[in-house]
Amino acid sequence: MSSLQERKWLMSRRKPLIGNLPDIPPKHSWLKFKEWADQYGPIFRLNLAGREHYVVSKEKIANDLLRERGNIYSSREQLPAAAVLLSRGLRPVLLPYDDVWRNGRRLMHLLAMPSAAATYEPTQAMLSTWLLENLIRSPTDYEQWIEQYSSGLMLRLAFGRKITTGKEPEVRRIYKVLENLERIASPGAYLVDTFPSLMMLPKPLAPFKQELEDLHQEELSLFRKLRDDIRVEIDAGTAPDCWEKVAVEKEGESGLTPDQLAYVIGTMFEAGSGTTAAGMMSFLLCMVLHPEEQRKVHEELDRVIGSERLPQFADMPDLPYVRATMKETLRWRPVTAGGVPHLLTKDDVYNGTFIPAGTNIHANQWAIHRDPELYPEPETFKPERWLDPKYPTYKEPLSTYPNLQGFSAFGFGRRICPGLNIAERSLFLLIARIAWACEVKKKTLATGEEEEVPLYDYTAGFNAQPKWFPFDLKVRGDERLKIANEEAEMARERDPLKGR
Repeated sequence: MSSLQERKWLMSRRKPLIGNLPDIPPKHSWLKFKEWADQYGPIFRLNLAGREHYVVSKEKIANDLLRERGNIYSSREQLPAAAVLLSRGLRPVLLPYDDVWRNGRRLMHLLAMPSAAATYEPTQAMLSTWLLENLIRSPTDYEQWIEQYSSGLMLRLAFGRKITTGKEPEVRRIYKVLENLERIASPGAYLVDTFPSLMMLPKPLAPFKQELEDLHQEELSLFRKLRDDIRVEIDAGTAPDCWEKVAVEKEGESGLTPDQLAYVIGTMFEAGSGTTAAGMMSFLLCMVLHPEEQRKVHEELDRVIGSERLPQFADMPDLPYVRATMKETLRWRPVTAGGVPHLLTKDDVYNGTFIPAGTNIHANQWAIHRDPELYPEPETFKPERWLDPKYPTYKEPLSTYPNLQGFSAFGFGRRICPGLNIAERSLFLLIARIAWACEVKKKTLATGEEEEVPLYDYTAGFNAQPKWFPFDLKVRGDERLKIANEEAEMARERDPLKGR
């Protein structure tokens, strides 16, 4: 969009004091931003109550700014509700780009880098058998089983604990912390984020202050308890190998306070449990809506794996269509569809456009993943785009590509999701095993007609996932059912936390 077009548009849309704020829908703002990108170009400016925002809708622009100039485009605006009052400068995902963030990120890298992620594969394989068993037994409860897998994995990795029912008091507290963060960090949830001057009000006139202080104390006490429990087990020589144990042992050399370390581990749990669950629910939706693509996944699995064993991590190089389906799911229905804004810390100029320090840069993943130059027929769910040389996204060798490394669905530059390597392994194995064992399709009504499933009926918040939808599930043969049940039972016997 030219400077003249931009000025005319902004002048026609902005309101005194609040700017373009009334034009932003209360949820799924990324859909409106995509409309504006189509009309005004791949980078346009908004003023939200005096704060400058640029929305980016092309991957190249996002990489040019957020990756190539990451030294000045990697901070976060310190919004009062989530960053200041709820997190008190402790939650890494909301921290500014400073030494505290860098020290925390260093620990995250140690715990989630590829070599470390590979050591978690036995746990992922074990938990995936239980998800498969439960999904076959009760497909209508698919949300519960997927969340139990993702949260159960992160609870084991982070704190050396297991989820048995999902109703354990400590587990419920963790879930509540996640729900609170999602709600409070959602755009527009608190008026103080739009008008920070409200922070000047005394507590009696600003009830949100007391509410968020109480919620902060609850999550802080939870993270401290999880850390202190590990300390007791370390002293007793009974501590399981887990991220919290590493954090406690590195307190003196990490450059972080004990509470900052506790939030590093807590944040990794938050990020890992939510994103994997949302991605898997979108996968089921994609298969229900696109039975022809599901058949192609089945064909590859039957050819490579057969019917006598479950897919394993070692099969990943031989299953490019499974990996393409995984990647296309995250493109077609990105989890963090609106992206998490980066804050520019120094004046910059990009292609003749001046961007002042203090500007928020939104990499709108919904629009980025619908760029027709990079993704022809962007609204079509098409795993082939990652496998056929005629598409711009094709890359070889197919024993390695497609994969999720550096994929924009996980963010950009120095703020890219640190748990990408763990998430990729979870998504691959779950997709492969569910598709190997099951066929999912639209539910057949008593009339014989199929019950329609919405194309896009998603939750609002940080991580968008499809709201519950009906489907029929059929196991692909008695032999596969027998193998799935036997693997789940053997996993229970081998569980390293059995008896804890």
